[in-house]
Parts: sequence; structure tokens; C-alpha cells
Amino acid sequence: MNRATRHDPAIASEIIAGFGAKPELLVQILNAFVARYGHVSKDAVRQIADELNLTRADVHGVASYYHDFRSEPAGRTVIKVCQAESCQAVGSRALTAHAEETLGTALHETRADGRYTLEPVYCLGNCACSPAVMVDGRVYGRVDPARFDAIVAALEEK
Repeated sequence: MNRATRHDPAIASEIIAGFGAKPELLVQILNAFVARYGHVSKDAVRQIADELNLTRADVHGVASYYHDFRSEPAGRTVIKVCQAESCQAVGSRALTAHAEETLGTALHETRADGRYTLEPVYCLGNCACSPAVMVDGRVYGRVDPARFDAIVAALEEK
């Protein structure tokens, strides 16, 4: 499915109708919006609330609770650095600081050129190989600053 870049009310209605406009399927509807648009915009929150007969606060509360439901488009590459205890114990805080400096953006932010989004994640299930990062869904273990730089350099070559 091609990702639309802007909220389209007709497409949004199709997505919502595809789930029977059932409020109990809100998480699935939000997932479908992320799959289609890459994020859940304020216009989408408003339309979902209206069509499901929920308040905007209800929809916003669910959308903001789950970390994968972002309200703004992500960068072309999403890099997540694990912040869980196992990764912290072996240097993920220093790795996070290095990533922020290397990428030129802070956690929860997208670099001004739209190339990278840097996000925290609270377990990648790779504790035996901490610290771990995820780049566009691919998990890397035992990542130190040098390995992080190599991962980013490989991304730059693409």
C-alpha cells in the first residue's frame, strides 16, 4: 500500500469502515492509519472520534499511550535505542548521547532534513546482546559508538 502524505477524509472513512466503525477496534484502526500515513494526525484523531462516536480525548489518549502511534511523520529512517535496564547496565545511556550527537537530533525528534527519527524503546528482547538498537525494524546487538557509526555509515551509502 502506498503511503499517503496528507490526511484524506475519504480514505480515512474507508479505513474506519473497514473495521465496522467499532470503537472497540480503535487500536486496530490506529494501526491502519499508521500503515497508511505513517502517523496519526490531529485531523485523523478528530475524524476517528467523530466516526466512532468517541471523544477526541479518548482517541488521543490511546494514540499517545502507545509509542508507535506518532502524531507527526517519522523520518525516512527510524532508529530506536533500547533504554531498558539490561541495556543501561552496559552503556545505552552513553550510546544514546552518542546517537543524538551523531544524528544531530534528540530522542523523540526527527532531524530537520527528515532523514532520521531517534526514539527510545524499552526492550527489544535482545538483552543477552545489550546494548541494542533497532533500525527500521532490524535489531542490532552489542552496539557501541563505533558500531553505531558503522550502521549509520551503511545507511548513508543507500
